[in-house]
Amino acid sequence: MTLDFRKSKCWTACGIGLVAFAAGSSITARLAHVNDVKADSNRVFELRVYQALPGKLPALEARFRDKTSMLLARHNLQVVGYWVSEDPSANSFIWIVASSSREEAKKNWAAMFADPEFQDVIKAEQAEKLVEKVDETYMRPTDFSAIK
Repeated sequence: MTLDFRKSKCWTACGIGLVAFAAGSSITARLAHVNDVKADSNRVFELRVYQALPGKLPALEARFRDKTSMLLARHNLQVVGYWVSEDPSANSFIWIVASSSREEAKKNWAAMFADPEFQDVIKAEQAEKLVEKVDETYMRPTDFSAIK
């Protein structure tokens, strides 16, 4: 019985290729962050749409710019962004808040409403009404969402 070195080299090359492929696949899977979807599974976003009274949208923006956004940050209400409608007749002020969970959001909102500075904002709103209607929607990200 003789050993054929051509066949032996072929199997060696195939084995090396298989090991290299497995190592590369393992590294690629780790780089792809496959487990990221589960990491923030309780995270929620709150979509808030304020319908400003006619002509009051600039004052509402100023209120958020100068006062409310600082109070939100103080109470761990993480604002993702603020927007206004492109349609001038819509008078919509739109913003999104991110929280680690619905329970955390509830706790943070309660602290915000108890804050004396925010009570002053509420009194100012009652004195000079800026908002006609508020719509609130809690949302959870999908597993294919860019923001989680």
